[in-house]
Amino acid sequence: MTSTPYPPAPLQKAPLSEAQAFLAAYPDVQAIDIVLSDLHGVGRGKIIRRHELESLFTSGRGMPASLFAQNVSGHDVEDAIACMNDGGGDSRCWPVPHTLGFQTATGRGMVLLHMETPNGAPTPTDPRNAMMTQIARAKAMGLTPMGALELEFYLVDQERDAEGKPQPARAPMTGRRLSGTNCMSVDELDEMAPFFDAVYEGAAALDLPMESLISEYAEGQFELTLRYRDLARAADDIVRSKRLLRTTARRFGMEACFMSKPFAQSSGSGMHLHLSMMDESGANIFADPSENTLAPRMLTAIGGIRASMADSMLILAPVLNSWRRFAGTIYSPASNSWGSEDRNVALRIPSGAPKTRHFEHRVAGVDANPYLVAALVLGAALDGMDAGTAPGAEGVAGEADYPPMPVGWLDAIDRFEASEAMKTILGAPLHQIFAAVKRGEYNALAVEVTELEWKLYGTTL
Repeated sequence: MTSTPYPPAPLQKAPLSEAQAFLAAYPDVQAIDIVLSDLHGVGRGKIIRRHELESLFTSGRGMPASLFAQNVSGHDVEDAIACMNDGGGDSRCWPVPHTLGFQTATGRGMVLLHMETPNGAPTPTDPRNAMMTQIARAKAMGLTPMGALELEFYLVDQERDAEGKPQPARAPMTGRRLSGTNCMSVDELDEMAPFFDAVYEGAAALDLPMESLISEYAEGQFELTLRYRDLARAADDIVRSKRLLRTTARRFGMEACFMSKPFAQSSGSGMHLHLSMMDESGANIFADPSENTLAPRMLTAIGGIRASMADSMLILAPVLNSWRRFAGTIYSPASNSWGSEDRNVALRIPSGAPKTRHFEHRVAGVDANPYLVAALVLGAALDGMDAGTAPGAEGVAGEADYPPMPVGWLDAIDRFEASEAMKTILGAPLHQIFAAVKRGEYNALAVEVTELEWKLYGTTL
């Protein structure tokens, strides 16, 4: 595969009219959260006052690019900082179009940001810019990527149990602590109705297209789906949805938990990406060409994703906890595989009308950065379409057709760091700094003596 970088997409800046319309619609709002997503999808930024909003849209706002060289807890990673060549000065951040809205839970506004370098180019270490580069690549091919991401999460009590461990939240309507699996229980959703009513109210104010809600496969676990639309807005939807869920949960004495595997004996939380592509006429190029026949271009897209799946696992499972999700096999796509209507494979083709055909990438945990997930899945799909890559045999048996998956987090870091495919899709600066940050996190955890180690070995050996 070529290591020639793709030309970055120009930064799309929200027009001043969006700020003016917001201020007119919400005359009592006095503050606005301005949010830049870091490498981990964690929101970094500021709360500005009402009178500062228009200048944000006309002049941007300074923030250090070193935000992309921090670990999850916001501490600089030495080897990642060494990758920076900006002298530590501020870069300019601009509002992302269509993301300014009102937060009903906080009474403040919120808008997402993306960053440009001092010379006006998109900051290469900003994950959203990496996604936009791959979207621009698709558009140069006459294609518009369409998608939706599913959001699985837990609601936990703000107070720990008697042993100091996290515990499921209490239902706002009944005060009952959620217990039992209760998969797809409508009664459990009814008990949680005050909270989710507030979430849907907040989604309407933010113009977030939230749709179905289900009780998932563990106590306190839920899933929200969002409407299918262009891929950039679909990824923005996830970032804004997480913030909506967090701020609303706090007002109900709960916390929204986006760990991939928060409870050892319960199911993990994924962030499945559904993807298709439209041509210039608006037709879905993945639509079945004839009855019981899958589109060749969709199959080559699946082949491209499978070809780089092993290299991409650090993006899809970015932290130590991510790998606990693959320990259970119930609907956990731990293999590089594809198939139709099979929830045990990594790449699933759902049933449905032939003209709406698409595939579902099921590997990413909810702890992954949605911008990086969108960038690598789209980029790998385009690679496969360019090269005509075969998808390999269908089902788990076809796993042997492509390189073996990493066996753990350190293996994933090594694979990612050495991958030319990931360097090309993400760009060399982002690839280098992401690998450095994750290796720094690994090294920090590797020397930490845990409570479990004390329990097992402390007075026994």
